[in-house]
Amino acid sequence: MKRNRLYILAIATCCNVLCLMACAQEHTANEKKLAIANAITNATVLLNNQDGIVPLKSLEKKNIASVSLSFAYSAVFDSLANKYDKITSFSADSYKDSVNLNDLEDDLKYFNTILISIDDQNVNKAKYINFINSISKNKQVIISFFGNGPGLKSFDLLKSPIVWSGQNNIDAAAIVPQYIFGGIAATNKLTTAYSARYTMGSGFTTTATRLKYTVPEDAGLNSNNLKEIDAIAAEAIAQKATPGLVVLVAKDGKVIFNKAYGTHTYDTNVPDKVTDIFDLASVTKVTATTPAVMRLFEEGKLKLDTNIGAYIPKARTTPMNNIQVREVMLHQAGFIPYIPFHDYVKIGDYSRDSSAAYPTKVADNYYIKKGFFKDFMWPKMLNSPIRTRGKYVYSDISMYVMKDIVEHISEEPLNQYIYENFYKPLGMQTAGFLPRNRFKPEQIIPTEMDSYFRKTLLVGYVHDQGAALAGGVSGHAGLFASANDLAIIYQMLLNRGTYGGVEYFKNSTVDMFTSKQSNVSRRGLGFDRWDPDTTKRYPSELASPQTYGHTGYTGTCVWVDPSRGLVYVFLSNRVNPTVTDKLSNLKIRGRIQDVVNKAIDESKK
Repeated sequence: MKRNRLYILAIATCCNVLCLMACAQEHTANEKKLAIANAITNATVLLNNQDGIVPLKSLEKKNIASVSLSFAYSAVFDSLANKYDKITSFSADSYKDSVNLNDLEDDLKYFNTILISIDDQNVNKAKYINFINSISKNKQVIISFFGNGPGLKSFDLLKSPIVWSGQNNIDAAAIVPQYIFGGIAATNKLTTAYSARYTMGSGFTTTATRLKYTVPEDAGLNSNNLKEIDAIAAEAIAQKATPGLVVLVAKDGKVIFNKAYGTHTYDTNVPDKVTDIFDLASVTKVTATTPAVMRLFEEGKLKLDTNIGAYIPKARTTPMNNIQVREVMLHQAGFIPYIPFHDYVKIGDYSRDSSAAYPTKVADNYYIKKGFFKDFMWPKMLNSPIRTRGKYVYSDISMYVMKDIVEHISEEPLNQYIYENFYKPLGMQTAGFLPRNRFKPEQIIPTEMDSYFRKTLLVGYVHDQGAALAGGVSGHAGLFASANDLAIIYQMLLNRGTYGGVEYFKNSTVDMFTSKQSNVSRRGLGFDRWDPDTTKRYPSELASPQTYGHTGYTGTCVWVDPSRGLVYVFLSNRVNPTVTDKLSNLKIRGRIQDVVNKAIDESKK
């Protein structure tokens, strides 16, 4: 027995040593990566930017194509560009039979912004230069040129912006798109004259306006100190707390960690990917409804101290009439927590086929009858008893109410308003309601095997039953997104309202909504916050008092910690195949957050 214990101890010690060696190797490798990236960054020059086109602005007005003119690393270039906005990829090599590229130019007719990548091996080809000169006459063109400087002479007659990197390799391909979108600021000038136009000292400067994608060492962290995230993720999956998860960490505007773990479900080999789309559950409250409220408040159209009845005519003859918007946003209106509407669905209320009588899709092969929300659910909420006014009682009804107020004031459906005003201009590609209308099911993480209500595996239909019966768009649930999309909007909030060179909110609006606003709870307006009761260790043991964000029932959370310059995103489907509390009981989300918090604090020593 003693020999066995010694054997186990020896194995454990050996594993720890191997882990330390692997960790050390990762840190060393990342330091080398960063040194290479910095060398490329310090020599990359932005030319022809007299009109301030780079970094790109007004993404909502852009339809962007990326065209590779035989550039070997176009896949990497496009992958990075796609983190900022939707990019459609084209390659000149697909048009090899053509003596010119007229067919390619024809295929670009629906795009108004063309990113062209070309290297010094191809810059002298007449076909390519003719194509660039032709397409730049009526499209916004940005050239990414990789390789030796003398090749710049080919662009002497071109007025379009050029981002030039002297390196023609995979590292440069990952860096140059970040200049175009403002993830990296342009600061350099040409140190050599390459032509009459591109003289020594030429070059434009810009400021960083969007997220940068890099390694932890770029934000002063040691990769070793983040290795425990892998172990906690593995524990979550082994303990069947969730079949898979995605973690993203941004520090000081730099995405330094973004990894996917596990599989879509326990009985599949389909691995989670960082681009996968998750049901955010209650994270909807602060990623859709609350930003809409903030915008309308800032515009003076919505007043926090005005009563519900002033905005919702139907509420004027109900117990809700005199309750103020502020109380609703703080979960102090006295609403009951929720109403289990799915328990009220009876035979005849739904159909397995769609029709004029059953128009609202709740899941595959499940349609609810016309008017079920308007005639039954909504009146039931408006007339629900007010029992705890002035006390903090978390209620989903609050955000059904806020959605209706937003829609009355904006005169638009919430999903349309939030997409037009935030998601599209921010470059968020997956965020939105009703993802099955826009994405393949394979890109969406399956939530519960719903055996008691919809009798099917839910993929891309909101898990929350009330939101589903409302047609999938609600103020408290129904939003789906990838981790990168959440990083974008929460970086905007961490920036106190600005992103991509655009002011979405005044600093004061963000400060007010995200700070403690209640005498009876930890809450901000819409936002959840750090709990001052330290025995709760919420959202994590080391979270600072400035921390704000929200959790979601499906196993999601996003937390912003201004004191650490941190955006932390955790996405999972802990309700698959059925609901389990292990994610919370094992404190998976909080423990990963604290690995990050410790790593940041360690970097300050």
